[in-house]
Amino acid sequence: MQEEKMCNETGCSGDCSACSKADSNESLLAPANEFSKVKHVIGVVSGKGGVGKSLVTSMLAIEMKRKGYKVGILDADITGPSIPKIFGVTAKAEADERGVLPQKTKCGIDIMSINLLLEREDAPVLWRGSIISSAVTQFWSDVVWGELDYLFVDMPPGTGDVALTVFQSLPIEGIVIVTSPQELVSMIVKKAYNMAETMNIKVLGIVENMSYVCCPDCGAEFRIFGEGKTETVADELGLDLIAQIPIDVSLAQLCDEGNLENYNVGYMANADDILEV
Repeated sequence: MQEEKMCNETGCSGDCSACSKADSNESLLAPANEFSKVKHVIGVVSGKGGVGKSLVTSMLAIEMKRKGYKVGILDADITGPSIPKIFGVTAKAEADERGVLPQKTKCGIDIMSINLLLEREDAPVLWRGSIISSAVTQFWSDVVWGELDYLFVDMPPGTGDVALTVFQSLPIEGIVIVTSPQELVSMIVKKAYNMAETMNIKVLGIVENMSYVCCPDCGAEFRIFGEGKTETVADELGLDLIAQIPIDVSLAQLCDEGNLENYNVGYMANADDILEV
């Protein structure tokens, strides 16, 4: 005997096939905090770890902040959070009757990360997938983001539980895929691209990190990983190549010092052309 489907919708006839709520992506969205008014939510993803996704997330946020937009970063990489370190934010998150309050970076970017809730930044997060997914949803629903033009979501690598939660629970308007120039790029980028396509999420473009090394003496560019395939893959998929970021010691140093907002190289100068909607 087939189990009868029930719901709490007023006037439900029991016929789910005729219901506008059935199989609707909107029905899965977590409610935003009532004191949050976020215009655009952009996910930053990578098919694998170690490609500089958090760096790219931070640089995109900084670039849009410099353009005059109100910007925030939701650090959804619960088990490997690095956003507070990159911006030198050590103060813990606080709360009031409205909800949890994000911390601000030196230049006024709002951030929320699990490291702002832990007693020690090096404390491991030993949680199973369902709890991690719930925490990410709470970062959307319980945090008072206020009025933002752009909220960037720094997602964990891969296409697992948390990525699925973000795509289903947050009103993601589009994603930026971060990759590196190795031969695996075609498969890795396409995995992220195909997941976004399956979830009806727009792919805004690709950022290639660690593209080359620039000689400090003569300025020559050396592509130590070989000629990247990213541009070819971007053309194949009909995507914009937003930026190619070199291996830059100064960027690494600024991140280690928590001063990335001081970088003054225009690696992301064209990002606003892709993100401004």
